[in-house]
Amino acid sequence: MEFNNILSIFIALLFFLLFVFMFLKSQTISKYAKIYSHIPGPKALPLIGNLHLLLRAAPPHHMFRQLAAKHGPLMHLQLGEIHFVIISSVDFAKQVVRNHDIDFANRPPGPMTEKLTYNYSDIVAAPYGDQWRHLRKICTLELLSARRVQSFRHIREEETLNLCKQIASCEGSPANLSGILYLTSFDVTTRVVVGAKTKDRVTVISIIQESVQLAAGFMLADLYPSIKLLPLITGAQFKAQRMFLKFDKLFDNIIEQHRRDKAAELEDLVDVLLKIQQDGTEFPLTTDNIKAVIMNMFIAGTDTSTNTVEWAMSEMMRNPSILSKLQEEVRKVFDDKGYVDEAKFDELKYLRLVIKETLRLHPPLPLLAPRMNIQRCEIDGYEIPAKTTVMVNAWALGRDPKYWNDGEKFIPERFEVSSFDFKGNNLEYIPFGAGRRMCPGISFGLANVEFPLAMLLYHFDWKMPNGMKHEDVDMREVFGISVRRKHPLHLVPIVKRPLPTGA
Repeated sequence: MEFNNILSIFIALLFFLLFVFMFLKSQTISKYAKIYSHIPGPKALPLIGNLHLLLRAAPPHHMFRQLAAKHGPLMHLQLGEIHFVIISSVDFAKQVVRNHDIDFANRPPGPMTEKLTYNYSDIVAAPYGDQWRHLRKICTLELLSARRVQSFRHIREEETLNLCKQIASCEGSPANLSGILYLTSFDVTTRVVVGAKTKDRVTVISIIQESVQLAAGFMLADLYPSIKLLPLITGAQFKAQRMFLKFDKLFDNIIEQHRRDKAAELEDLVDVLLKIQQDGTEFPLTTDNIKAVIMNMFIAGTDTSTNTVEWAMSEMMRNPSILSKLQEEVRKVFDDKGYVDEAKFDELKYLRLVIKETLRLHPPLPLLAPRMNIQRCEIDGYEIPAKTTVMVNAWALGRDPKYWNDGEKFIPERFEVSSFDFKGNNLEYIPFGAGRRMCPGISFGLANVEFPLAMLLYHFDWKMPNGMKHEDVDMREVFGISVRRKHPLHLVPIVKRPLPTGA
């Protein structure tokens, strides 16, 4: 009985202390929030700020555009302790990625990001500075150059042919195109990065997908960094550590094997990184750098390409006339050879338009990777306090009616008379970002989209399953590092051109 009384008192005391702590914390958060009171935005609640808005059914990039319509294209959101500024117009995006590009060239820190990037040793999360510039130079000139991407052509051809063989085996029946595309993209990336397919494909894919889920979205541990025990309480620390140990062991084995075995005639990306490390540079390339870059390549190389091909097929199934027009072009270009040849891709004008339009409506990163200013700065009269997290809603820019007529519709022809490219020169169209922090892997990504699409459209006709109509294609999204379809895309393939037999 006495023990129960002591236990009750202890629990009551614990809750009282927790209440006092949360009250004091809310006062501190509210006091700090006043610094942002001059920036338009929805009213924040005590302690949680605007976190409740993330409970809405709409994905964050949809929700942010809806809020921007009410509060303006430069909008303040408070998520836990972290203050965000959401950019939803070309004019304000220009201020961030051009006029103040250096001011906003850093990434916000976070305990989960720190763990999964080897203490910010990668390309994406590394702080802006000489080391980051050196890493980016390696990626641009050595890993992802046009010459290097071209050298992996045979890998794309072999793995995409395997993709088509799997699809052909499903002829007349619904095929899970999403699943087959993902496995193919993973196999291409694996061979490019480490030189061969992995025997533990299922395990590695599981590790990558769990890491993506952990890194995507808004985690409580990142939103309340002052509560040091929160990662432990929520289990985030355990999950991050468990994932870290899994992929760290995997990367150790990959690197050790490459150091032990002489590089093949065709270097893979790990070979290139180890050679740079061995040669030595002004800024030494650490083993953690190599592991972190491998992680970047697996996540970006697999997810974004797969999703873009998925969305392109989804949009064309909803628009049969566009599908027919593109199939006619692809078959006209390649019928003389009887197979898809990358050497003739410059003749695929309409394919390029379809891919551009797909990336407008479905950019790989609808919310560009967050930026952070180290010092206070001013954007069009608004003072942005130091250490503010700024996110550009690229998805909203790509649908802004100020720049796009019928912006919600899939119309590839809109790019026939435009000079838009993927280099971030036109801020209403930035599927790969803009400024110093834009994606360095554009050539690699596009090659892994163009070839599979051309193969799928040359060799197969496509029908909706189970008597569904074209307008019934489910276009709902799931938010993550790269936005994917909520449900896998199932289509019925009909072989129209025989597959090559000599490969």
